[in-house]
Amino acid sequence: MKASDGGFMRVCRFLVLSIVLMLLAAGGTPAEAAGRVRLELVGEGPGAALIFQEWARVLGRAGVKNVRIRTRRPTDKVGIEVRGTENSPLYVVTGVLRSRDELLLPSGRFRRRDAARLAHWLDDLARHGPAADREQPSAFGLSSKQFEQVRADLSQPVGFSTAGMARGELAERTGRHLTLPLQIDPALAHTLNEDKLREELSGLSCGTVLAYVLRPMGYCLVPRVTDRGPVYAVTKAKPALEVWPIGWEPEKPRREVLPALFEFHNVNIRGVSAATALRAIGKRLKVPVLLDHNALARHGIDPNKAVVSHPRSRTTYSIALRKLLFQAGLKSELRVDEAGRPFLWISTIKPM
Repeated sequence: MKASDGGFMRVCRFLVLSIVLMLLAAGGTPAEAAGRVRLELVGEGPGAALIFQEWARVLGRAGVKNVRIRTRRPTDKVGIEVRGTENSPLYVVTGVLRSRDELLLPSGRFRRRDAARLAHWLDDLARHGPAADREQPSAFGLSSKQFEQVRADLSQPVGFSTAGMARGELAERTGRHLTLPLQIDPALAHTLNEDKLREELSGLSCGTVLAYVLRPMGYCLVPRVTDRGPVYAVTKAKPALEVWPIGWEPEKPRREVLPALFEFHNVNIRGVSAATALRAIGKRLKVPVLLDHNALARHGIDPNKAVVSHPRSRTTYSIALRKLLFQAGLKSELRVDEAGRPFLWISTIKPM
């Protein structure tokens, strides 16, 4: 180090004191943080002291505190080092001052006019830790823990008869049994009450029932993250909107989920409606049968009018269903609700 560097270091020590005073006057970071952050600014070359002073002033006005300035070492590089303990972490951020108006940090380049954005990034780092170490959000922007909380909540069974009940009333009553809040706009609830449900859904989980009840009316169930935790929003369905599904694809083999579907029986169905055949098979299998009303309406298929037949033969209900439904332009899919209870989802052969 050159002799002139001694003067530079004295200036730097003076600037450290100045930074501390300015940051104390600024009142701290924008919000209380779970961890702590120390910002280490390193620089070199002519005019470094003046650059430090100008950045100190800007950072102080933005409310950034705990800043250290020093000359750059050969081993210095932009990055974040995690110190402290798990309950009280310290994130040491090294940034390089490249000019009077450019600061290079792990999250990118900042100019002096970006001081507020820089302060926000530091506060976010203190609260949540480095981006690379954070838990990646799952569906609906929920964390894995929140998603499991939502799924467990929605797995509760609907414990009352639903046939003949208005859709809005059913949604509101189901919501009262949930742990997390269900938000339904009063005007929307009024629209939902204009139509009544014909199916008996008692015993199916709340999540599947809500999604099924809302869909024919053009609405959907969407879990959302708020400051107070997850909530459920009933909202208008839109293209590309991530919505809670009507059941899930089984994780286990289909033969384990519903063995009766693959057992051999004597089947003989002659000239009945597809709806009648579905009711009979659903009763034999002891599973609910849910219709994709949106797809049926789009393709003009009425299961009560479509006539189907199956010649007398010994076969499985899986094969019989495929042959019967094909005659009506329909297909079946084995799904499970949030609690793992199986049901048959009936949709059209042609896609939506």
